[in-house]
Amino acid sequence: MSQLVVEIHVSLTPAPTVADGDYAYPWIEEVEDHLAELEEAGDLEVHDDGEEVDGEYVFCITGGTEQQLLRCASRVVTRDGLPRGSYAVVSSDGGEDIGTGRRVGLPL
Repeated sequence: MSQLVVEIHVSLTPAPTVADGDYAYPWIEEVEDHLAELEEAGDLEVHDDGEEVDGEYVFCITGGTEQQLLRCASRVVTRDGLPRGSYAVVSSDGGEDIGTGRRVGLPL
């Protein structure tokens, strides 16, 4: 049986506070740490490691209802330092490709 997956798509836009020569996307590690904390608390499961896809960074979460996961995704994308314009894709773990599914604007 397939499992519900919510993909969180964030534009790979450098953080505005990054100094020249510093890593341009410190928000990636911050989001990964935040998702790991939520996973440890039992709120969700991190489905796969995040990855870069077509100019976006994609985090995948599962382990809850669609509404629970979308609320979590909304909280993630409103964190300080994240580029605006993020969205979610609701799919299943049996889905063909990342980005294949129903698109939902974030934050809700």
